[in-house]
Amino acid sequence: MPTGQVKWFNETKGYGFLSRDDGGEVFVHTKALPAGVTTLRPGQRVEFGIAAGHRGDQAMGVTLLDALPSVAVAQRRSPDDMAPIVQDLITTLDGVLPGLQRGRYPVKKEGQQLAVLLRAVADQFDV
Repeated sequence: MPTGQVKWFNETKGYGFLSRDDGGEVFVHTKALPAGVTTLRPGQRVEFGIAAGHRGDQAMGVTLLDALPSVAVAQRRSPDDMAPIVQDLITTLDGVLPGLQRGRYPVKKEGQQLAVLLRAVADQFDV
């Protein structure tokens, strides 16, 4: 089977093009992607079959050969950096707890700041 890499892919439109290792380009549609895969990233290595389409070669039965390294994992903070951040978060949440126990949410501005902080910490764990 031919191999190559993703030249570009538009998830909204549902198609893109692959660059073949032996030269040339091949059209690829979301219907040719493996089950559970909805998009391809530029540079991602793939293996595929080829069928003659209306406007040229079309990829069929695409198989992902390697996943690109995650940008999120590359930018993830070290556990040593996260420890004091989590400790500060716990202290902040301890300050909010008494109000919640009395049936009151924090004022809007404080609640928004807390939500931003929680999302930022959650992003470090969800990679």
